[in-house]
Amino acid sequence: MFRRMLFTSVLLTVVGAVALGLVYPLVVTGIGSVVFSNRADGSIITKNGVAVGSSLIGQNFLDTKGNPDKKYFQSRPSAAGAGYDALLSGASNLGPGDPRLVGYIPGLNTVDKHGNPSKTNPYATKDDPYCVPVQATDKAGNAKVDKQGNAVYEKNDDGSYVCNPNTVPERVLAYRTLNGLSDSVKVPVDAVTASASGLDPDISQANALLQVARVAKARGLPVATVKQLVEDHTNGRQLGILGEQTVNVLDLNLALNGQRG
Repeated sequence: MFRRMLFTSVLLTVVGAVALGLVYPLVVTGIGSVVFSNRADGSIITKNGVAVGSSLIGQNFLDTKGNPDKKYFQSRPSAAGAGYDALLSGASNLGPGDPRLVGYIPGLNTVDKHGNPSKTNPYATKDDPYCVPVQATDKAGNAKVDKQGNAVYEKNDDGSYVCNPNTVPERVLAYRTLNGLSDSVKVPVDAVTASASGLDPDISQANALLQVARVAKARGLPVATVKQLVEDHTNGRQLGILGEQTVNVLDLNLALNGQRG
């Protein structure tokens, strides 16, 4: 009786392992490769036979100095590794009151240099009252603290604190500066926050349109031409009602490369 039950259990385990661990994946992969060949292979986009990216994964568009390239539309921020790392997909998971996300808001979540509640932000700069300082590190990458155990923060040459560039207020400042926008222009939320996956390849149409003038100027193209490209590469809402109109950044930038100034 025991041997019969053991044999049955082992047989079911082997059959299940082969069926679900080998046969099923091969069948699904085979069907996907035939019916959805592009998606099954990662939705890779090629140019002149060279892979330039995936329509499903965002990427940076930087110049030789590592700064946002003004000739290209910029993707939304990413918290996946160093940016758009598919192996480290994820968000920052910071709460809506966390200064590392929303910055120090005077009188709300501000602390003094010793971590105590404060009505003012001691790290504020002339142009940025929301500054969250970046903690200094040693050569080994360890966070620096003083003799009392308080954090030591990085400073600029003028003595002001180096602000964390990944807070929403810092991103808003950087976005407006990059695109030459006034303080009165409302910045789309997707331009200054990372997606839940950190891999989002799309931006909102509103985000793309605010970048048009900068891209047109950098490329020597008419604003109307670049704006029309955005319109031509705008995808509608899902099912016509869900979400908002989006633009695939890689697709749009590839179309830009086909234009002549």
